[in-house]
Amino acid sequence: MHILLTNDDGVHAPGLLAMKKELDRIAKVTVVAPDSERSSISQAITLNRPIYKKIVPLDSNALAHAVSGTPADCVKFALFDILKKKPDLIVSGINNGSNDGCSVFYSGTVGAAREGALLGVPSLAVSLDGAPAGGINFSVAARMGRKVAAWVLKNGLPGGTFLNVNVPDITATKIKGIRFTAQCRVPIHGEFRKRKDPAGRVYYWLTGRPPATNKDKNTDSFLLKKGFVTVVPVHCDATDHVFLDNNITKREIS
Repeated sequence: MHILLTNDDGVHAPGLLAMKKELDRIAKVTVVAPDSERSSISQAITLNRPIYKKIVPLDSNALAHAVSGTPADCVKFALFDILKKKPDLIVSGINNGSNDGCSVFYSGTVGAAREGALLGVPSLAVSLDGAPAGGINFSVAARMGRKVAAWVLKNGLPGGTFLNVNVPDITATKIKGIRFTAQCRVPIHGEFRKRKDPAGRVYYWLTGRPPATNKDKNTDSFLLKKGFVTVVPVHCDATDHVFLDNNITKREIS
């Protein structure tokens, strides 16, 4: 088995190395990741400037391909330039921070997994909600990600579907299990904070915070806070088929 590993926090992010060490237990792993942080970039690709690649050490035992583009670029570049054939699985993460609910529309971590699914490779994104006291420790999230990866390698995924995995903050709760569920649709709240730079010019800083407490027990945002590792199957087809079918006789607007 062969796994392509990427992320959006950059090739030197500790979550990437933690995930690789766990995935090494079940497959050969090739790392192709951005050369620096590319958070909240969604599924953007690079069209207006060149892309550079270099080999960098992950640790004393492993090397990685560092790419100057986005997470989605990394997936494309790996499949069409670096690898001789498609991998059996693409894993993106571990992200430092959750990507539950509407974060799927903004996250570069999730964007890489979506790119993999579009290119016909089973894919999953793994994110950690919060960090244990005393520093970031991705070991539990890495083990959970490896379990889901092993499940996908064994069972496969439908074409065009990828998995969005979120692991709870283990300082706030004990992990109660791994559960398939639905995406929370409560939007992320943001605000623009007005400030002045040293020259006196006004600028704005966009901040975001998680959605208000969601009470729908069948969604990832609710279950994540209750201690479950959440697994949301996400389809690349964004068509509202219910609306389309209900308006089958009205497909033309005059």
